[in-house]
Amino acid sequence: MADSAALPHQPVLLAEALAGLNLRPAGCYLDATFGRGGHAAAILAALGPEGRLLALDRDPAAERWALARFGGDSRFTFARSAFVRLTEQVAAHDLTGRLDGVLFDLGVSSPQFDDPARGFSFSRNGPLDMRMDPDAGIGAAEWLARVDEAELERVLAEWGEERFHRRVARALVAARQRAPITTTAQLADLVAAAVPSRELGQHPATRAFQAIRIAVNDELGELSAALPQAVRALAPGGRLAAISFHSLEDRVVKRFMRDQARGQELPLDLPVRGGPEGMTLRLIGRAIRPGAAEIAANPRARSAVLRVAERLS
Repeated sequence: MADSAALPHQPVLLAEALAGLNLRPAGCYLDATFGRGGHAAAILAALGPEGRLLALDRDPAAERWALARFGGDSRFTFARSAFVRLTEQVAAHDLTGRLDGVLFDLGVSSPQFDDPARGFSFSRNGPLDMRMDPDAGIGAAEWLARVDEAELERVLAEWGEERFHRRVARALVAARQRAPITTTAQLADLVAAAVPSRELGQHPATRAFQAIRIAVNDELGELSAALPQAVRALAPGGRLAAISFHSLEDRVVKRFMRDQARGQELPLDLPVRGGPEGMTLRLIGRAIRPGAAEIAANPRARSAVLRVAERLS
């Protein structure tokens, strides 16, 4: 089987993300989600000899790809790390407070989805894993074997927005009592059998797979923890850009940027004057979505949303 890193990869909202970062040739940037390097390659192309790019990813396949493609570029540094350790990695590379831009391209990369061995997709049978870092934590099969029914219901309802969360949870718990759920095909078939009606154009297991993947990787928790770290790592005037692929991610990004742009309102009964305090960001434009041409060329871009904010002095 060929390494998934050899598969073609189309970075989403590429031109829009680069514009949002407001790239400077001599600037310092962080790609917090390297993936297969589509955005990183474009950032490096825009940098001069004094520019610098630090890239993070917890996927060992991403590390191999990064070193093979950019290992000879003195402006580029890769660290195998989850972005929840952003502060630690930025400090280790002497970039704290010096970054001119931080980019998050959230979710699972296309090569991860397309590799059956990674267990992210119901369209190709493979081991039920779903870990973005296959060397850390427990995979989806073990998670499903351990989780209690009430928690499974909650995960399906909140993180998959699965209408039939009770039916699906009940079916999965009953099935695992008969035999372990160890493959993506098993899980997809069990969910499909439990869901009484289907959304047009969507596989019935789509929402369950999303929910379980988010739980296995703690995606929303890590994003919530990483966004404040990114702001602290930025220099004044530096840009934070985040591309989300589903409403749960986008909600976390939107609320964080909004709250940091609003600051903390002073209580009305305090005998002081003045506006909000603690504002750290200024919103840059509105949410950006792919155009029809990009969606036609890359259907996986259809749900993408880019938001950008700038670090205040």
